[in-house]
Amino acid sequence: MSELSTKDIKFLSGVGPKKAELLKKEIDVSSFEDMIYYFPYKYIDRSKVYKISEINSTSSYIQLKGRILSMTEIGEKRKQRLSAKFTDGNDVIELIWFKGIKFIVDKYKINEEYIIFGKPSVFNGKINIAHPDIETIDEATSRQTLGGLQGLYNTTERMKNGFLNSKAIHKIVFNIFTHIGNTTIPETLPSHILQEYNLLNLKDSLINIHFPKNNELLKRAQYRLKLEELFYIQLNILRTTRIKNLRYKGFIFENIGHYFNTFYKECLPFELTDAHKRVIKEIRIDVRSGKQMNRLLQGDVGSGKTLVALMVMLIALDNDFQACIMAPTEILANQHYESISGLLSELGVSVALLTGSTKKSERAMLHENLANGELKILIGTHALLEDQVVFKNLGMVIIDEQHRFGVAQRARLWKKNIQPPHVLVMTATPIPRTLAMTLYGDLDVSVIDQLPPGRKPIQTIHRLDNKRVGVYDFIKKEIALGRQIYFVYPLIQESEKSDYQNIENGFERLKEIFPQESYKISMVHGKMKPSEKDEQMQAFASGKTQILVATTVIEVGVNVPNASVMVIESAERFGLSQLHQLRGRVGRGCDQSYCILITSPKLSNESKQRMNIMVNSNDGFEISEADLKMRGPGDLEGTQQSGIPFNLKIANLATDGQILQQARDIATKILEEDSNLDSEKNFVLNKQLNQLAKGKINWGAIS
Repeated sequence: MSELSTKDIKFLSGVGPKKAELLKKEIDVSSFEDMIYYFPYKYIDRSKVYKISEINSTSSYIQLKGRILSMTEIGEKRKQRLSAKFTDGNDVIELIWFKGIKFIVDKYKINEEYIIFGKPSVFNGKINIAHPDIETIDEATSRQTLGGLQGLYNTTERMKNGFLNSKAIHKIVFNIFTHIGNTTIPETLPSHILQEYNLLNLKDSLINIHFPKNNELLKRAQYRLKLEELFYIQLNILRTTRIKNLRYKGFIFENIGHYFNTFYKECLPFELTDAHKRVIKEIRIDVRSGKQMNRLLQGDVGSGKTLVALMVMLIALDNDFQACIMAPTEILANQHYESISGLLSELGVSVALLTGSTKKSERAMLHENLANGELKILIGTHALLEDQVVFKNLGMVIIDEQHRFGVAQRARLWKKNIQPPHVLVMTATPIPRTLAMTLYGDLDVSVIDQLPPGRKPIQTIHRLDNKRVGVYDFIKKEIALGRQIYFVYPLIQESEKSDYQNIENGFERLKEIFPQESYKISMVHGKMKPSEKDEQMQAFASGKTQILVATTVIEVGVNVPNASVMVIESAERFGLSQLHQLRGRVGRGCDQSYCILITSPKLSNESKQRMNIMVNSNDGFEISEADLKMRGPGDLEGTQQSGIPFNLKIANLATDGQILQQARDIATKILEEDSNLDSEKNFVLNKQLNQLAKGKINWGAIS
């Protein structure tokens, strides 16, 4: 494809400098190659020509064949529209344009035959078609739109204003293939893969993705291009992992000794579930193998990930190594420190906390004890990455809520030793399998899929704004039972452009509903000073206040077992995964807990769907799958830092799981036979990977 990649799109007939600049700015297309890899997002069947009598206001896109009877410009200049009468020989329908009027009047003639294509709508009580595509019979035939499927392309408002709508993109791509003619497009997959999996060649795939002759060829083109896109991601991940495993040997933790055994027998806060035991066994196998462990630990909120992390660190201590945990916020780091130091108080293990708030005098002592090996476990935030933080013998690194750290930050932490330590990254955001295979394809995955004993499933309830009085009555009853309550708001201050609930107004209203002589309320949000925030959080955690009014700063790292109700205001403002994370702040004790989603009565269909999913499911993995399908991978929190491309051109991680698995299987098989891709038959693979590595795709290291 190198020749097409060097041909500037501005030199193509019908483009020119202005449109080329717009294509570059809006959709990052600057060459012929870029353009033919800009794929349609859906297809419309243009094989059928309808009669006007067959259509109504609910019809989807339809195609008519007939003549324009008249054109009339209506209204003043600023509010002018063009109305045309179009007939199929039997009936008449109105065509309407609100812009481009002069162009339409000059180009299309009365009583000549055209193909009209568009979506029926209702205007002034009558069915019409606004801004339809109009083609002569010759134009329609030459572009094969009359007899089959037509692709529709995503375009921006600026593109449309610059005469680059979907139809114009379609024509530009057609002109490129006309320019290519019978010239061969170099293959990007080796012949043995094409033959073994019965794939279309590249040129036929690209032609049929833009101009499908029929449904069967469209499906084959889509399959080949999706498989190739996902295959190269998997091939690169797997090859990089193999190279890393050969380059970095792992510390061998042979001993399970005093620290681990004493904790297991005497200090466990609750009995381990089968899931905990399975995960710990998987990690033990890793750390005895002689390879550096790179493992992802997934577990829903409250599933006991921190306990597993602690027991893994004790294995490191039993083998004379140090361990550390890095958390994304001071609140979460403090929580880990308090719970872990409490659990280890009987064992006499030295544990320290290092955050941005740690005093200078304390830091000096901490640095000294860390360097001489007296300090065994260090817990902290980004402060752990500072150059002054030097370990004597770091053997185990735990990264919590790892998606909140950038690739470079994670890499700096495991370079704290000459020989890289074992790495366990944890997340309470359940990751769909397809996303995990792409985002964390070089990590082994462990899943805690059981809650600790005694935990009751959270009951989730959806209430409309106008039913909040009943919610307040319920909360008063819960407080009377000695429980505590969260109220979460999406905004700090009121916005003129939004009617979403905001925390400042909410705080004042709640003080009226729950008067201060009877109730104690605290508030936290991201714009408060850390000391103020900590003070308010501690007041709630210690039980001094009964209601905590907050923004999403409490989404991660707040553990108050006595809190039994989570009220989320303007819940339609949040994504599914975020709602699930917030819900996980309750249900951490033995009492029945509740999550109440309050929304406006006016909800979009998507918002209604989200509320229904939350009400009907407590399964984080089920919710994350639904979130992926509704929002796409690039919108999910944290994925933009991953170092893996989410601007996939054609594959969809929400729907193409089977293709992704096949792509990974093919990549695995090839590397097992030819680990360095040195053989002549895999020359194309090496060439493509090198080309991708030059900057087309950001293949960041994960761990």
